[in-house]
Amino acid sequence: MKAVRFDEYGGIDVLQVADVPVPEPGQGQVLVEVKAASINPGEAKIRDGSLQAIWPATFPSGEGTDLAGIVTKVGPGVEGIAAGDEVIGFTDERASHAEYVVVPARNLTAKPANVSWEVGGSLGVAGSTAYAAVRAVSVRPGDTVAVTGAAGGVGSMAVQLARRAGAEVIGIAGPDNRDWLTTHSVTPVAYGAGLTDKLRETPIDAFIDTHGDGYVRMAVELGVAPERIDTIIDFPAVEEYGVKAEGSESAMNTAVMAELAALASSGDLDVPIAAVFPLDDVRAAFEQLERGHTRGKIVLRP
Repeated sequence: MKAVRFDEYGGIDVLQVADVPVPEPGQGQVLVEVKAASINPGEAKIRDGSLQAIWPATFPSGEGTDLAGIVTKVGPGVEGIAAGDEVIGFTDERASHAEYVVVPARNLTAKPANVSWEVGGSLGVAGSTAYAAVRAVSVRPGDTVAVTGAAGGVGSMAVQLARRAGAEVIGIAGPDNRDWLTTHSVTPVAYGAGLTDKLRETPIDAFIDTHGDGYVRMAVELGVAPERIDTIIDFPAVEEYGVKAEGSESAMNTAVMAELAALASSGDLDVPIAAVFPLDDVRAAFEQLERGHTRGKIVLRP
């Protein structure tokens, strides 16, 4: 099978698509033919070594967490899942950017028939992170919640989940995303000069930062209580201001994924797909991701 590999830390050029043996499922595992697997900013940071102190790579390293696909083989001890089932899920082994992946059965849930492969393969990391962030800041009906990177992979789902929780949502994003945010009942505010003054016009109860670059400090200066600020990226600010940093690791489980998939199936959660690349074009996919300003998710299709 084909699988993405890298043998050293570095830029996009260290990524390669290698021929490797198809893995065999062990106890409690299943083999999934991957139909779609999204890419995430954290994967780029793991690859370039930025997160080496937290999540070191073991070389040769695979890549990828999210997945949607078809079960092709079931290992011993697995119940409730059979060959031919369409599933969504995640792997903790950095292995979903591949044609096949072995996954613990407990990491999989059924893919609703009307949810596309691309959407199903995008819910794991970004969806769980958005879910965790909204939960972390205790969104309540009547709150006003600001979200940075409001049209990105995490932000685009966080604004919708906050709206579903009954909040008024301010989406901080570029002007190109104004119409998308408005369509989703989110008040768009462009980042850049004058942003702090614009945000002072409305008292903000909670703040979700998906972008970094000083937004946590801004939220504190706006008077948002630290326990109602969550960042998924600005870890130094967590230490400095005592804000939260709850992300996918605190919410990634099949119950959350099933809930998100059901919302996507019913039309209550829009998961924008910015671009789809074949597995062989993994470098081009990360080039687009690392340019930024992406609305929604970028997906690999093996």
